[in-house]
Amino acid sequence: MPADKRDYYEVLGVQRDAASDDIRKAYRQAALKHHPDRNPGDVSAEAKFKEATEAYSILSDGEKRVAYDRFGHAGVGGGFDFSSAGVGDILSQFQEMFSDFFGGFGGPGYASNPRDRRGRPRGNDVRVLARLSLADAFTGGKHEVSIRGAAPCEECSGSGARAGTEPELCAQCRGSGQVTAQRGFIMFTTTCNRCGGRGSVVKEPCSQCMGRGAVERERKVLVTFPAGIETGHRLRVPGQGMPGPTGAPAGDLYVDVEIEPDERFERHGDDLGTRVEIPFTEAALGTQVEIVLPNEVELSAEIPPGPQPGAVITVREKGMPRLDRSGRGDLHLVVSVTIPKRLSKRARQLIEELDDELNGDPRRASG
Repeated sequence: MPADKRDYYEVLGVQRDAASDDIRKAYRQAALKHHPDRNPGDVSAEAKFKEATEAYSILSDGEKRVAYDRFGHAGVGGGFDFSSAGVGDILSQFQEMFSDFFGGFGGPGYASNPRDRRGRPRGNDVRVLARLSLADAFTGGKHEVSIRGAAPCEECSGSGARAGTEPELCAQCRGSGQVTAQRGFIMFTTTCNRCGGRGSVVKEPCSQCMGRGAVERERKVLVTFPAGIETGHRLRVPGQGMPGPTGAPAGDLYVDVEIEPDERFERHGDDLGTRVEIPFTEAALGTQVEIVLPNEVELSAEIPPGPQPGAVITVREKGMPRLDRSGRGDLHLVVSVTIPKRLSKRARQLIEELDDELNGDPRRASG
């Protein structure tokens, strides 16, 4: 490790206790300022761009940052050699990072289309909406979601080649899907125009998909929904999006979740609320009520004597499962007291006697 390397925090102009977002913001500013495409022919700007990228690669990684804080440059040796690398190598190494920062900024030849870790173009991501019942969210489980669009061709298993044949390695890029050219001191990487970035060439195309490797149809994907999931959550299912170009990886499937209203329960975060009706006699004496939870399991809850209409009885740990598996929320029972509209003669007499006992009405007592 060269002894004249500057402190990484100094390179990015941040304090040693800087938050991750501050480090990210500082690097973005430095990279934009010194990027070679904005400073053509400026060797000093290129060196500063490399220096800032090296600093960010260490300080943005939690483990590497801890090692650097304890041991300095010696603690993070053996990583990517930024000082001697070409700019094209750096952009290739951190392609996803630059795409995230600059929306595809990177100069001529740096495409912003989705690519896998090897730099190959991949299929588009797909986003769908899944509506679940409260019972589904309460228990979790696997459910199918439908996707309409391109799907891997079953005839050729997505290769695009006629049955019994295989795609051939592209002679121009030798399977990498990219070709490199040099302009001065900058290396530019572009998608191979012979294979379209696939790394292979189909000599004899499949008759079913005409060499595309995909056909249009509806397909179903089995998605696992964790217990406790809420409206607004999004799940990612890798590799279940649109197929990539022939031989390239598929995109990802993103599932937005919406929980449908329930007739019996209201949800508030991890807590559930429901209404229970009891006769006024049971409200006075206290009682047990049976609650059927969203998973159809019966729960017996005690109502103590004397709850007023609208009183809330809380049953701990009987609500929705928490996503972090730390237990469950609570179940809140809102008490509704029912009063009969019509009374028999005997019932009326008994209530009057009860009223005398509770309130001591001297007029009825003397009669």
